[in-house]
Amino acid sequence: GMAGTAARGPLPLPCLLLLLLPAASAEPELRFRPPAEAPVRLFTEPELARYDGHQEGQPIYLAVKGVVFDVTSGKEFYGKGAPYNALVGKDSTRGVAKMSLDPADLTHDTTGLTEEELKSLDDIFNNVYKAKYPIVGYTSRRILNEDGSPNLDFKPEDQPHFSIKDEF
Repeated sequence: GMAGTAARGPLPLPCLLLLLLPAASAEPELRFRPPAEAPVRLFTEPELARYDGHQEGQPIYLAVKGVVFDVTSGKEFYGKGAPYNALVGKDSTRGVAKMSLDPADLTHDTTGLTEEELKSLDDIFNNVYKAKYPIVGYTSRRILNEDGSPNLDFKPEDQPHFSIKDEF
């Protein structure tokens, strides 16, 4: 009948506007989605390496346990020529666990770490990095399986006690 033919042609403008209205009024709710829904940025090793504190005006990123933190506010520790600059621009999990800046320890690999080192790693991860620095993403190793497929067990970290106030 008539109704069928009308629906096939392009919609007149007023109808389009009406279709858009409900979406517009529903939008504010989206801003309050739980953080788990926030887009997750994936860093490959070469991408992460760009944020090693050597580019003026670029942020400084450091990954621990596959979680990429923005440590720019700690420039005096992590910037170019600063004491811990060796840790940034890569996943330095092993170095953090062993409190080591030895280039051989600046890796994600935790094989053979002692119980104490693993406990120390978790303490520093939770009480220093997660407490002081915003999470900007995750290493591809943390988000993807070896074959490049998405890791279905991946869960973004929460930052319940994150408080940037300490920095100012």
